[in-house]
Amino acid sequence: MLKNQWGRIINISSVHGLVASVNKSAYVSAKHGIVGFTKATALEYAKQGITSNAICPGWVFTPLIEKQIEIIAKRDNIDKETASRKLVEEKQPSGKFSTVDDVGELAAFLISDNARQVNGAAWTMDGAWTVQ
Repeated sequence: MLKNQWGRIINISSVHGLVASVNKSAYVSAKHGIVGFTKATALEYAKQGITSNAICPGWVFTPLIEKQIEIIAKRDNIDKETASRKLVEEKQPSGKFSTVDDVGELAAFLISDNARQVNGAAWTMDGAWTVQ
């Protein structure tokens, strides 16, 4: 990147890089570190045409989340749809999960020429979780 005087760094953090949740101190610390690293890198390489941004998703529907939904459904003796709603609405006001494609589309924007002056940002994709 330095040789070419151009580059795009995209770090995947989490909503927990911006806000905390109970019983997640190690995870929250790590994700805050990624956001801080993103900001420092943006400053250090701004004059070399390199941007550094972080994507901070909330609930993203993945196999890991599917397992959590199954656990909640079994634990609470409810169907998976109700368990899914219960999980996402606990923190994410939109009541909807983001998708892996949503995260990918944001990353595609951040590497595009349209984002050439987007640098050092922590982009939320959290259905309004962090604005509460």
